[in-house]
Amino acid sequence: MIAARLRSFGHAMRGGMTLLKTQPNARIHLVATVGVVVAGAVWRISPGEWALVAVACGLVWMAEAFNTALEFLADEVSLERREGIKRAKDVAAFAVLVAAGAAVGIGAVVFGARIVAMF
Repeated sequence: MIAARLRSFGHAMRGGMTLLKTQPNARIHLVATVGVVVAGAVWRISPGEWALVAVACGLVWMAEAFNTALEFLADEVSLERREGIKRAKDVAAFAVLVAAGAAVGIGAVVFGARIVAMF
């Protein structure tokens, strides 16, 4: 039972590495995530603010992962241009955009006043 859980964890980590190796936007998300964590530590944000930041970052990563998984699956179905596949990919990309926009909004709430105070 423990071995099966460890294998599942390994599959998930391999998926994360595939995401980072194949998706330039995932690498941008990684840099942004690290930057936000560093900023949160430097500015000593509150536990509630950490929770908001964690949820925002998690949503962006989840959306990017699901978008990438859908793209991989759709490309296995057909590399030909198909309108239904294009619509599905566009909707998945929109989900990433919405998650990223929400994360920017949360970032503005958590860090905005701190950034303005620097100037």
